[in-house]
Amino acid sequence: MRKFEKVAIVYNEVQQNAGPDELDILDQVELAENSLHELGYNTCKITVNLDLSQLKKSLLEEKPDLIFNLVESINNHGELLYFAPALYNNLKIPYTGVNTEGLFITTNKPLAKHWMRSNNIPTADWFELYETDKLDKNKTYLVKPKLEDGSLGFDDDLVFKGADVHKFEKIKTLSPFHFFIEEYIEGREFNISVLGGDKGPEVLPVPEMNFHNYPEGKPKIMGFRAKWEENSFEYDNTSRSFIDEEAEKELVNLLKKICIDCWNTFQLTGFVRVDFRIDKEGNPFVLEVNANPCITPGSGFYSACEKKGYSFSYAITRMIEDTVRHLN
Repeated sequence: MRKFEKVAIVYNEVQQNAGPDELDILDQVELAENSLHELGYNTCKITVNLDLSQLKKSLLEEKPDLIFNLVESINNHGELLYFAPALYNNLKIPYTGVNTEGLFITTNKPLAKHWMRSNNIPTADWFELYETDKLDKNKTYLVKPKLEDGSLGFDDDLVFKGADVHKFEKIKTLSPFHFFIEEYIEGREFNISVLGGDKGPEVLPVPEMNFHNYPEGKPKIMGFRAKWEENSFEYDNTSRSFIDEEAEKELVNLLKKICIDCWNTFQLTGFVRVDFRIDKEGNPFVLEVNANPCITPGSGFYSACEKKGYSFSYAITRMIEDTVRHLN
C-alpha cells in the first residue's frame, strides 16, 4: 500500500453555543487521532469554517500526505460540507471518505432520491413543499430537512396525515429550499454500515432500530431527540440491536445487495451508512445514504465494526486502503 507519513485530520470548527450533534465532532477527532497514532502516522489537526482561504493556508503549511476528512458541516450548515473535499481536490491532496461528488449528491436528499429511482433503488415517494396537492389523503408524510444529516431540525412535529395537510400550519413557515415531503413508511428500520478497502466495499452486520413504549399514534422515527437529546422520551426508548442474519437470510441478502447498489450508483468510497425502512409487506425503501456518518463509540458505524470484530484502527486502515485504491 502507498505509504503516507503525515495525516491531517480536518474537521468542522465548532460554533459558539454548539449543541450535542455538533460537539460530537470533537470525540470523533480524538478517536481518529488516537487510532492514527496507533497505526504509526504523524498527525496534525485543522479546522474549517467559511473562510476556505484559511483552510488552504493551513494545508499548504502543514503539507500532509493524506487528509482524514471529518468535515460534517461548515458553520453548522451540512449543505456546505463538500466545500472542504472540493478544496482537497483542487490542491491534489488525497483524502479518506466519500469523494466530493458523492458527498454533494447524497447530502441533497431529493437529488439522491432521483438518482435512486433512476437506478432502480427503492425509495419512498417524495414531494416538494409546493406539491401538497399531490399527496394521498390516506397516507402519512414527513417534512424533512433536504440538506442536513444528524436529523437536525427533524422530529415528530413534522409528521402529518395527507388528509390534514391544510391544517398543518407549520409547513407554511418552512423554506422549500431546505425542506421537502417524504412518505412515511410504517415498519422496521435498519441503519446499515458499509466499509471500503482494497478489495472493495463490505456490508457490515445488520442492525435494527427498536422503538420501545411508543404510544399508539406516535411516529416511530429517528428524529433529533432520539439521536441527541439525552433524557428525552425518544432517546430513552430507542435502541439498536443486531439481527440474527441466518434467521432472516432472504431479507438480509436483499438489504446488502441494495447497499452495494447504492455504493456503486453514487460511486462511494471510504465508509457510509444506508438507512432503510421495511414496510408491512416486507418491501425495502432506502431513506437516505449518509456519506459521512458519525464514528464515535456507540454510533451505528462504530457498533457495526465492533460486531464484526474489527478494531477501529483496522477500520481506518481499510478507509486508507480505499483512498489508495482510487489513486491507482
